[in-house]
Amino acid sequence: MKAQCTPGKERRVTRWEHENILDAMQTRLDQMPDAMRIRKSTVEHPFGTLKEWMGTTHFFTKGLEHARAEMSLHILAYNMKRVMKIIGIQNLMVAMRA
Repeated sequence: MKAQCTPGKERRVTRWEHENILDAMQTRLDQMPDAMRIRKSTVEHPFGTLKEWMGTTHFFTKGLEHARAEMSLHILAYNMKRVMKIIGIQNLMVAMRA
């Protein structure tokens, strides 16, 4: 067992201050192994679609504030397109005027 230990005189084991969060997440995943597969199928589709619309996986603007604004515009366009498909353009225009 000594060969597996650290070679220093003061043998210390360090943990990240938020390691307990990762441990809790791993415990939840161990109890429900299909959770990640379910999450991927429900959450990743809209983001994959948005990335495809963007044409690339990176933002055209620089800086976090500008990237957030760019992503917000993509999300707004995505939501508007979905509403147009669901209720129709005429009904959307009527709702927007109200």
